[in-house]
Amino acid sequence: MSKPAVFEPKGVIPACLLPFHADFSIDEPSYRKHLRDVTRIAGLSAITINAHASEVASCNLEEQERILAITMDEVGARIPVVHGVYADGSFEAARIARMAQSGGASCLLVFPPGPLALGSQCRPEMVIAHFKAIADASDLPIICFQYPLASGLGYPVDTVLKLIGAVPSVRAIKDWCNNVMQHERQIRILQNLPRPVSVLTTHSSWLLSSLVLGCNGLLSGSGSVIADLQAALWQAVQANDLVLARQINDRIYPLASAFYADPFVDMHNRMKEALVILGRIPCAAVRPPLVKLGDTEIKRIRQALADARVMREGAELALAA
Repeated sequence: MSKPAVFEPKGVIPACLLPFHADFSIDEPSYRKHLRDVTRIAGLSAITINAHASEVASCNLEEQERILAITMDEVGARIPVVHGVYADGSFEAARIARMAQSGGASCLLVFPPGPLALGSQCRPEMVIAHFKAIADASDLPIICFQYPLASGLGYPVDTVLKLIGAVPSVRAIKDWCNNVMQHERQIRILQNLPRPVSVLTTHSSWLLSSLVLGCNGLLSGSGSVIADLQAALWQAVQANDLVLARQINDRIYPLASAFYADPFVDMHNRMKEALVILGRIPCAAVRPPLVKLGDTEIKRIRQALADARVMREGAELALAA
């Protein structure tokens, strides 16, 4: 039997949400439905689980393992699964990586560990040591999550290049540098290396502007709500159809403005409320320290969905609902 092809992270990759019951336990039937809703969209390359969009910070390892098992059972036979590696310690990150590979994931999305915020930008060997521990535990391809440099958790371009040289399984970055000049520089450098490394944008609040710079794809939590629009925008940009891309972006804009408003921490909270309004999940519960949105903001999300012409299941979205 031939060995399965190694997943190459590029194209459109939505990050799925994780529905909870009102008591904060995982709503498995609603999660399965959410997976089916997202993956029925044509033009996707993969989905991402156990990441920011699914509130991974509040999920223990056993819950993450269960989430992966549900995902593989429901959709794993027809779409690759990118699994987040969210841990402050390299040993725990390696344990998550082993679990993800044994559970059937096709790729790892590695978050920067919190302790690096205290000055690791002067010590690139720390970043490399973290990724080596993960790569030693799993031979899956790795997406490096690139944070803004101002956060203390971002990696200077020189560090990214050292990392790629030291850990060949790094095949892409999920770029949230939030700096247009750095973003374009990373696209131009990384995608033109002798062994190219893809730049997947997660600048979902300015997605069209980012994609036209030449990214090899996008990895976005708002794909949990509008995977169809993101796939259509990606295809229009790839076809160099700027007129169509602008038309699609005009539909995305109201939702991007609503989802990524201040405070930024509520972005996935807002996406859950959108799915409730659309009738796709029954409850928008989020685990503390996140808290439920107020009625005024939920009304804004409802209006943004109407402005974007996103339809409720089986019927047009009613603003008075």
